[in-house]
Amino acid sequence: MKKLFKALPIAGLCIAIAFSACNSNTQKSDANTSKSDSSAYTATIDGKSVKLYTLKNKSGASVSITNYGGRVVSLFVPDKDNKLTDVVLGYDTIGAYRKEGEPFFGALIGRFGNRIGKGKFTLEGKSYQLQLNDGVNTLHGGKDGFFSKVWDAKQDGQKLELTYVSQDGEAGYPGKLEVKVVYTWTDENALVIDYTATTDKATVVNLTNHAYFNLSGEGSASILDHELMIAADAITPVDSTLIPTGVLQPVKGTPFDFNVAKAIGKDIENKGDVQLAFGKGYDHNFALKAVGTTKPVATVKSPVTGITMEVYTIEPGLQFYSGNFMTGKDKDGKGGKSYPHRSAFCLETQHFPDAPNHANFASTVLKPGQTYSTSTTYKFLK
Repeated sequence: MKKLFKALPIAGLCIAIAFSACNSNTQKSDANTSKSDSSAYTATIDGKSVKLYTLKNKSGASVSITNYGGRVVSLFVPDKDNKLTDVVLGYDTIGAYRKEGEPFFGALIGRFGNRIGKGKFTLEGKSYQLQLNDGVNTLHGGKDGFFSKVWDAKQDGQKLELTYVSQDGEAGYPGKLEVKVVYTWTDENALVIDYTATTDKATVVNLTNHAYFNLSGEGSASILDHELMIAADAITPVDSTLIPTGVLQPVKGTPFDFNVAKAIGKDIENKGDVQLAFGKGYDHNFALKAVGTTKPVATVKSPVTGITMEVYTIEPGLQFYSGNFMTGKDKDGKGGKSYPHRSAFCLETQHFPDAPNHANFASTVLKPGQTYSTSTTYKFLK
């Protein structure tokens, strides 16, 4: 990839951790907010130490992250009544994140976020076959994706640095990829995620985070009342296996037009829209129109708590997922909660899905001597 990404200049942002948030003198505690025992996240996996790292800012708001998969386990921010509310879904123990079929709660995603059709691509004249883990396709890097790896971790106050070396051939990808992800939790209640990577052989890279949000508080029944804005004039429409067709489809006049904020549930049951039918709701990449600016590419607000989340990124795409495949069958969420159908949403910043197979999409190729560098911020207001 010729161009190197630059970090988004949002001044004054720092990192903080979520579990000791309720000890703050400036924030009220919420009796319904789940807290986690850090010892339940302490383990040895693949011979490496796993821990929970908590970053807390001066007001007591916090984010907790495990170095298993770089997962955001909890994120406590104040609501309209100044009560700290956990707005991300997850589990109470590290073991739950390792179960079969776990939906990538809070995980770092790589080597390639989203889907690659049939798990195949050609690079510099050579064909590669990746692990298939989503029917006939590869999703979020394959079975051995970054979400299942133990990252080396180093905390410095409100900052957590995670590093991982993905060996040549891991999950089918070429090249030894050295990755660094830095989480920063700021005094302005913003979670900044900076990604960098280098390789010794041409490869493809598309990193993101897969946090599941409910701004009414994790465990709340629905996100359909959340008001969402996405600054995008088009989506990349998909086939029945959710692989992009390669064209851009304008959102104007469709259920995918979020340029003016509207409730997520307003148009989600539109039976006449084939794209909603394929995704069983929203599970689509939006082609952003305001890349590389200090304006949010998306905003979401809960009418219950008054919490607003702004998303900033220098990525060209944003995957909006409305929790369509959540079932709530198992009460294994934090505090024994059930996470039912559409009780969370994801806004994953990214290059376009299946980009290696579409020459008209922005390139995800990284070559030796180049540095992959990108940044995304989730900022919380009340």
